[in-house]
Amino acid sequence: MRRNPAPTPERERLAADPFPVVLAGPSGSGKTTIGRQLVELRSDIRFSISATTRDARPGEADGEDYHFMDRTEFERLRDEDGFLEWAEVHGALYGTPRSNFLEAREAGEKLLLDIDVQGARSVRERLDETVSIFVVPPSGDEILRRLRGRGTEDTARLRRRLRSAESELAAMEEFDYVVVNDRLREAVSRVEAIVDAESSRIERLGESVQVAAEEFVDEIHRAAASGESAAPGEVDEA
Repeated sequence: MRRNPAPTPERERLAADPFPVVLAGPSGSGKTTIGRQLVELRSDIRFSISATTRDARPGEADGEDYHFMDRTEFERLRDEDGFLEWAEVHGALYGTPRSNFLEAREAGEKLLLDIDVQGARSVRERLDETVSIFVVPPSGDEILRRLRGRGTEDTARLRRRLRSAESELAAMEEFDYVVVNDRLREAVSRVEAIVDAESSRIERLGESVQVAAEEFVDEIHRAAASGESAAPGEVDEA
């Protein structure tokens, strides 16, 4: 159930422009689960659906799990700078359509991207306003336990994932924030707090800060002139 309140006039006059939020981290970090839960909680956050040239698997739906397209269409879009990031994995192409961000921004929503470290670099290069969050389990032992717990990794694949985890962990310092995913609910709350804090940064609010300040002063003067101001002792000075 979504639980964030609807915007009030007060929030709207100090609203930051929508910005992308990147979640990255090694396999087993739980970043995808955190992202999905955050989208369920917040009506102002939209999950970014990637495009791919691989075939849909049983149960997957176009536009819900992935945007499925043929290689010619993908490469045309790539050549037209239509992706914020893209990569080839095991012969298939994957990418984040730029239209995902444009559509989210038009709707006043923040785009949440669950991507790898290289993809995060590409998105930050193209969109300066990006907030990047690196998600890690509490220990290396836990990373290994979670990967083994999937029951889908043979020895060779597990080794590849662990090598990839080493490379991604080395890039942790490139990110704006680090969230340790020890307890899922707390990790989701920390990511949500980061998003809220970034929404209140002065540089994101831009000219609306000065406009709001002037409006507040005008409202004080109008209230005082009409006799609606609070009596002495009724104002919370905190």
